[in-house]
Amino acid sequence: MKTRIQELRKERKLSQEELATAVGVTRQTITSLETGKYTASLVLAAKIARYFDLTIEEVFLIDTDDMPGAEAGRK
Repeated sequence: MKTRIQELRKERKLSQEELATAVGVTRQTITSLETGKYTASLVLAAKIARYFDLTIEEVFLIDTDDMPGAEAGRK
């Protein structure tokens, strides 16, 4: 899953550590989210979106090809 976390964080001149502290996770979690190595839980996604005053969908870019059953819907 792609995210806009790094873009949003840099626009606001925030370090990974500052964002991590604000949403209650480690800097390593923010790094993993930004690089796509970790997918946020719904609770964490909501915290991050709320922090940036955006919707979850505006922060987390969900590729429908990655969703369960995506293959079944294609013909």
